[in-house]
Order: sequence, then C-alpha cells, then structure tokens
Amino acid sequence: MKKKNTVQHLEDIGEYNHPASSSPHLQLTDSKIQTGVADSPERVQVSEEDDKRIRRKTDRHLLSILIWMYLLQITDKTTLGYSAIFGLQSDTHLTGSQYSLIASISPIAQLAWQPLSSFVILKVPPRICVPIFILGWGISQAAMAACHDYGGLLATRFFLGLFEAGCLPMFSIITSNWYRRSEQPMRVAAWYSMNGIGTVVTAALSYGLGQIRSEVLRPWQIIFLFFGLLTIATSPFVWWFLENDIPSARFLSTSDKPKAVERLRANQTGTTVNNSFNPSHVWEALAEPKTYLFVAMTLLLNLGAQVSSTFGPLILAGLGFDKYTTSLLNIPFGVLQFLTIVAGSYFAYRFRYKSLILASFMLPVVIGVALLYAIPRKASNQGMLMLGYYLFSFLFAGNPLIVSWIVGNTAGATKKSVIMAIYQSSSSAGNIIGPLMFTEDQAPAYRPGLRAVLGVFIALVGIVGLQAANLMLLNTWQQKRRVRNGKRAVLRDRSMETRFANRHDDGAHMSHSKNDVSDMTDRENDEFLYVY
Repeated sequence: MKKKNTVQHLEDIGEYNHPASSSPHLQLTDSKIQTGVADSPERVQVSEEDDKRIRRKTDRHLLSILIWMYLLQITDKTTLGYSAIFGLQSDTHLTGSQYSLIASISPIAQLAWQPLSSFVILKVPPRICVPIFILGWGISQAAMAACHDYGGLLATRFFLGLFEAGCLPMFSIITSNWYRRSEQPMRVAAWYSMNGIGTVVTAALSYGLGQIRSEVLRPWQIIFLFFGLLTIATSPFVWWFLENDIPSARFLSTSDKPKAVERLRANQTGTTVNNSFNPSHVWEALAEPKTYLFVAMTLLLNLGAQVSSTFGPLILAGLGFDKYTTSLLNIPFGVLQFLTIVAGSYFAYRFRYKSLILASFMLPVVIGVALLYAIPRKASNQGMLMLGYYLFSFLFAGNPLIVSWIVGNTAGATKKSVIMAIYQSSSSAGNIIGPLMFTEDQAPAYRPGLRAVLGVFIALVGIVGLQAANLMLLNTWQQKRRVRNGKRAVLRDRSMETRFANRHDDGAHMSHSKNDVSDMTDRENDEFLYVY
C-alpha cells in the first residue's frame, strides 16, 4: 500500500514516467470511443507523425468548412456598405440616421439573442444548429432585395443578425474542442481572416454586379440577391460535411480517435463536447475580472470594426472617388485585412505573448485614425488620407487574437459557451454603438466620429495591458495553490509548444491526473496555466 501511495504521489507532482509501451493505460477501447467516453484519464501513445496526420485531417475536413462559412458571413455583412454607394439610400428614401440604424439593428438582434445563445450552442449539436443559422441568414439577405423602404430593410437586417448571432461563438468553441492551444491562434486566424478575403470578394463582385443593367432590379438588389442565394445553397452542404465532435467524427479512423483526444490533453480545457449545463460555471465567469476586461477589449475593438465595414466605402467616396473606383479601392484594404489577421495570429503562435502583439497591432490603427481626423480633405492630401484609411485595416488582427486569448484561458464546457456568448454580446454592443457615432451630417469628413474612434483605440491599448497584468497575477496564485496541494509550483505548458510530445514522455510539466480531460473550469483546476 505504501509503494502504491508513493507512485501516486510521484504522479501528482509530475515526476513519474509511465512506460510508453507496456502500460495498460495506453489504450482506449473502441466501445469507449463510440459511447463518447473520450475523457478517460487513460493514455495512448501518439507519434509526431500521428499528430501531424490528425491535424491535417482536421484542417481538411473541419477547418475548410469554418473558413467557407465565415467568408459567407462576412460577405453578407459587408454588402450593406457597397449597396449604399450603388443607390440604396436614395432608392429606399432613407433620411437622417436611418442608414446608421439599419447598420446597427443587426448587432442589436445579436445582443438580444445572446441570453439564449450560450444555451443553444451547448445543447444543440453543431451539425444541426449551424446549417439552420446559415439558411436563416441567407434567406434574410436575399429578402433585402425585395425591400423598398426603411421598415423592410430594418426587419430583414434584424433577422440577418439574429441568425448570425451564434456562429462566431460556435466557431470558437469548435476550434477549442479540436485543436491544441498552440494551434488555435492560426486556426482562428484562418477563418477570421475571411474578413479580409470577404472584403476583396465583395468589393470585386459588387463592382461587377453593379454594372449589370436591368429594367427589373437595381444594382444593390442584384448584390443582395446574389450573395443571399449563394448562402442558402451552402446550408445543405454544411449539414452533410460538418462533424459534432471527435468521438463521432466520420473522417477519423477508430485508431485515430483516441489519439485525437490525447493530442488535446495538455490544453487542460477538456477534450469532448459536454452537453450538461452547469450553473456554477456561469457564476464563476460573471465573478471574474478577466471576463470584464475581455468585454471591454471586445467592445472597444468592434466600435471601430463596424465603422470600417459600414462607413468604409462612404469614407472613401468622401475622398473624391466615384462609386466604381470606391469599390475597387477597397480591394487593397481587404488584402491588408487578411495579411494583418494572419500576421498577428502567427506572431501569437510563434511568440505566445498575445497581449504585447495585440497592443502592437492597435498602434497603426491609432496612427491611421489620427491621419483621417487631422488631415484636410484636399486633392493634394489624397495619398496621406488613403494611407490613414489603409492603416485602419490593422484593427482586424484584434478579434482573432482576443478570441484565441479567451478560449485559451477558459476551461469548462458551460463556462466556455457563456464566455463566448458574452464575447459576442460585447462585439454586438460595439457594432451597435460604432455606426451611431457617424451621422449623415458629418459627411464627407466624419471628423466627430473619427475623433471618438481615436479615443476608443487609445483606451483599448491600456486595457490590454491591464489584462496581461491580471493573468500574470492569476498564474502566481495558481502556483501557490499547487504548492499547498503538494505539487510542484512551476509547470511546463506543453499545450503552447509547436511540437507535440506525449505527456508520459517526461514528467516535467503536468501531473498524471484527469484534470486535463474533465469538465473542470480554469479556476477549479490548479494545473491550469493562463496565457498572457
């Protein structure tokens, strides 16, 4: 008995090496995989080739779907701005702040839906709810082509936002449930970078669609109809190809499923979908300062992001370009969005310090907004004004960094769904407020709105610093808890390393416990390491 206790103690402090070949704990049975019991503390051996093969399969079968869905969501969102330069406002007799309110109603719907969003994405499998979301927002988008007044546009944009509300939280949770923490920033970047590609696609197609001459449809109606019907056609394909979780994944073999689970153990955030709603996770999320710091970051960032998608084409038009040139000039802006998103996430993957990288990418935004605000609208200043507008694209690196930062610092199925619903609420609130800072009477310079946005991004940089300090403090508290529990204070975080290593390859970083696959929250698990 004494020998057994000694071994258990060595396991707890991470100094006991399990034999890689002979341990009876190295196999998960097929029956356990099929019944979803993939959160067992039992271990399997995963080679580096296994790790790469499973990651490539996941990218091919899952990530590609997320990328395409997010591209559609972005194109459907940004069509409003391009429709505005092709006569939407005059044809539907919009006056005053009505265009701004139409832009804001979609995030208002998202905000109203969020109390139910966390429950739905927890209880309803992705393969069911995601295609329904896509079908709903596609119908809403196509229906905008039939609108002839303010009321019709307001109603269809409301339903567009309602159906889009759960997608980003769902995408984030899917990413966290299938990828290691070191892999998450680039995977979030892969689908979130469709902000840039979506801008390029929408700008190019709007340029082409806007030149179609029809006696029945106006150019902006053709734009809405094209993108709406494309989204509707996508829904059945998503239903067929999307997977719910690792145990039921059709693209993974029986032998690969336990290895896919093993890859994720070091995340310490659980390895399978848990459909039980745990109220204690909700209260924990609401009681943490880090939740509200993430809320503040998301709110401030999306104040600026919505301004770009809704008023970007109008700001460009205010620099003296015609409607066709305005569409084409947004293509470089979209390319820059894509490059900054990928670059920001790569640096976060390569150097880990998300706070420093996030703050660094917000500084060009501050410079760009300052240029747009301070430089007079003259033909001689057009080059500098364009530079200011293009620097604005750096803000799009922010959301994927924040999303990967949130999911990497949150454990527990219910807590993750709640945090991501709160994130979406904050994003929606920012998208509501942002357009309201810009009104028709500010055109063409929009200086009051730009002045407000400048203050927003300066404040954002400060809050990023506060969150980094908060997470450092939480790690210090975690070290003290581990010492009190008889474990070593300093642990090595394998989840943030680029090369996969089995946890039983060495005992230097984590204990041999089932914390890594349980539904414990980050606060309940003393082995959880916060990433700052």
